[in-house]
Amino acid sequence: MPQTPSDHATDARRAAAARLVPLQPLLADLGAVFAAAGHRLALVGGPVRDALLGRDSPDLDFTTDARPDETIRLLSGWADAHWEIGKAFGTIGARKGDHVVEVTTYRADVYRHESRKPEVAFGDTLEADLLRRDFTVNAMALELPALNFVDPYGGLADLATRTLRTPGAPEVSFGDDPLRMMRAARFAAQLGFTVAPEAVAAMTAMADRISIVSAERVRVELEKLLLAPDPRPGLELLVSTGLAERVLPELPALKLEIDEHHRHKDVYEHSLIVLEQAIALEDGPDGPVPGPDLVLRLAAILHDIGKPATRRFEAGGGVSFHHHEMEGAKLTTRRMRALRFDKDTTQQVSRLVQLHLRFHGYGDGAWTDSAVRRYVTDAGPLLDRLHKLTRSDCTTRNKRKAARLASAYDDLELRIAQLREREELDAVRPDLDGNQIMEILGIPAGRDVGRAWQFLRELRLDRGRIGPDEARAELLAWWAREQAASGDVGASSGGETPGSA
Repeated sequence: MPQTPSDHATDARRAAAARLVPLQPLLADLGAVFAAAGHRLALVGGPVRDALLGRDSPDLDFTTDARPDETIRLLSGWADAHWEIGKAFGTIGARKGDHVVEVTTYRADVYRHESRKPEVAFGDTLEADLLRRDFTVNAMALELPALNFVDPYGGLADLATRTLRTPGAPEVSFGDDPLRMMRAARFAAQLGFTVAPEAVAAMTAMADRISIVSAERVRVELEKLLLAPDPRPGLELLVSTGLAERVLPELPALKLEIDEHHRHKDVYEHSLIVLEQAIALEDGPDGPVPGPDLVLRLAAILHDIGKPATRRFEAGGGVSFHHHEMEGAKLTTRRMRALRFDKDTTQQVSRLVQLHLRFHGYGDGAWTDSAVRRYVTDAGPLLDRLHKLTRSDCTTRNKRKAARLASAYDDLELRIAQLREREELDAVRPDLDGNQIMEILGIPAGRDVGRAWQFLRELRLDRGRIGPDEARAELLAWWAREQAASGDVGASSGGETPGSA
């Protein structure tokens, strides 16, 4: 027989009880401290939701009717340490043994329409505090120390049907905190939940409201979405509601118009598939690209964002996107800076976008040692991610073409491994250093030394190791050509001529 809602509720509570068994001494102890002082305390939000889902939660969030100063007094007598960083918002943190807890006074915040931040106001009841939370599945609580289950807005039923609804009217909830619209997309990706139709309608109607939220807060939600087990539903929700046009406009822009005369691949759908395939290629914890990997996932979803700006209709009905990887790298940098990503992550993702077509530039021809060296050198520490991005970029339904591309890349990785056995591919340096260059050419430190070093590095990439003697001869020959070209034939060359090397 199929399970009824009450059966699901019973199963969920059993799962919650099992998950919370290790924490029950802590919960009972902390609850008794507040109860003895005449205050209510409840475990709330994500920890309760995750316990009901049979998942472990890293958070221990509590809510109380005690005001912050009273919470500080109670925690200071119970915890090993406490901190007051969030006191202005009613939140006090504490550590007891290996556990970190956060206790927040009931909230009844007021939001001004144009404001990015709430005017903090404290509430008086648990039910009112739960009403102001984002979704019903996060508006459930366990009152302590008795572990009484409190669910005034039907969160348990929504958990059973895997539905995201707001405790009150979605227009009010999203108007209070527009970031909740992003959070809906994130939970769709993290938990595999479906957002209720009335919430989707409100998100669509209120998409412009996201503009008052700081870029940093938007970025955090976007990161969590992309790092979820299945980011696709969340990204699709952002696009369908119009939120993506406000926070990541390059993504919906990939939905290029396709007509019967100018057919080309659906770039938006292709990018989502590339993301899914890249996720499937992420390694375990000990691999070179352990998942979830934010850099790889960002590169996968952004790798083709240069196509709209570079699309050209060719004679005969074809479509080209020449140099879209270069345009895409610039757009990636611009968008990630706007979202306040750190410099290192921005540079890595942009570089992968720039390099994602490099493999295809060699066509079906055999890879020379020089080409392999340059591929490895240009990728640098991003090589393993580039391998995965390039393989993921093949979404053709033509099995023969897909097999050919996979075989070609297998061959490239084999060539890299073979060269690595013979050469220090990951740190390609000339056979002579700067001091040797200055000594051989008889020149002081300066621009010419840098130019000479770069010449020898290019030589190293083209020919591999040639040894110091041959490098010296090549350097002197190059210097003679440079001097002749500049008309400075009599310049010093360290007392030697190219012919005497």
